[in-house]
Amino acid sequence: MNNRERMLADIEREVEFTRSMIGRDSLSKRVMKAMRDVPREKFVPEELTHLAFDNGPLPIGHSQTISQPYIVALMTDLLEPKKDDVILEVGTGSGYQAAVLSKLVKKVYSVEIIDELAKEAAARLAAQHYTNVETRTGNGYLGWPEHAPYDGIIVTAAASHIPAALIEQLKPGGRLVIPVGQPYLHQELMLVNKDEAGKTQTESILGVAFVPMVEKKSAEC
Repeated sequence: MNNRERMLADIEREVEFTRSMIGRDSLSKRVMKAMRDVPREKFVPEELTHLAFDNGPLPIGHSQTISQPYIVALMTDLLEPKKDDVILEVGTGSGYQAAVLSKLVKKVYSVEIIDELAKEAAARLAAQHYTNVETRTGNGYLGWPEHAPYDGIIVTAAASHIPAALIEQLKPGGRLVIPVGQPYLHQELMLVNKDEAGKTQTESILGVAFVPMVEKKSAEC
């Protein structure tokens, strides 16, 4: 079994273990294929490539991490991405989640508050020809209003609350996947559904542990 097959097997075991919480017995074939196809080793620091396919988070610098494969796959599956969707990602990080989404949707807009990470991710994604991903440096709590509304929004760091701007930028019928809670204390992965009338319903999926989502920075976002 090669490293990618081992990663997929680990994801499947995690799904089996958590199925009573996540409400599904398996993840979609499209999502699992995207997880297989994206070279995760290209999105971790060079000295950690031997750990790239382990089912755990890894540091990427600036006190940030690349999420464990199971969580990336689960959050992507919860979003229920369709091929013509336009998705907003908050927290570009190394670019890995955006790369996975790029295999599944029409366009990904990704916001990262740490300028160095944003630039590195943009260069990495361009070098690997992910042409349907656009990145910018910005405050994720404010979203990216210029391209709203979005068919789905995914947040890859723990917010202290569900930002009103993200709800506003979510298209009716859209889904928002976001970890909410305090760092090193209690966090929950939340799924927000927005109906055609604009009303939202929020569901807690399972407990998680993410780095905190930064709300402000000194430079203009």
